[in-house]
Amino acid sequence: MKNIIKTAIIAIALTTVALTANAQSKGDMAAGAKIAFGTGTGYSNLGIGAKFQYNVTDPLRLEAGFTYFLPKNNVNMWDFSVNAHWLFPVSEGINLYPMAGLGMWGTRASYMGYSAGVSEVAFNLGGGADFKLSDSMFFNAEAKYLVSGGGLLVLSAGLGFMF
Repeated sequence: MKNIIKTAIIAIALTTVALTANAQSKGDMAAGAKIAFGTGTGYSNLGIGAKFQYNVTDPLRLEAGFTYFLPKNNVNMWDFSVNAHWLFPVSEGINLYPMAGLGMWGTRASYMGYSAGVSEVAFNLGGGADFKLSDSMFFNAEAKYLVSGGGLLVLSAGLGFMF
């Protein structure tokens, strides 16, 4: 598993150095909402979330996001992460990006008045796409894998507003 993480980090770094495509301008910010589906270690459920994005340089964007997965079978789950996106414009209004970051996710089970929870730090790997709908609004689709003890795959889609 450590070799996979090292390989992914090296690949992202090499891609970052090799390609210098401009996507959004430095200083641009965006906020949005998303729906998500998370699955892993015997648990799958729908979630809702929010995110905030800031373009550090033209192609490099940082994103902080939180997703709360709705309770199912007396279990609920959450995910908070900070990820870096490297934006590649593929056509007018469409950006693709690989992503990597750190996060924390947790689960809580409740039964007959008792509850117990666990949380784990995770390394995030994934990618996504932004589709510009207007000068200030975009649609986003993303897939990320939270690399940790049990692992969690999160697929999401949402709307964002640039300002």
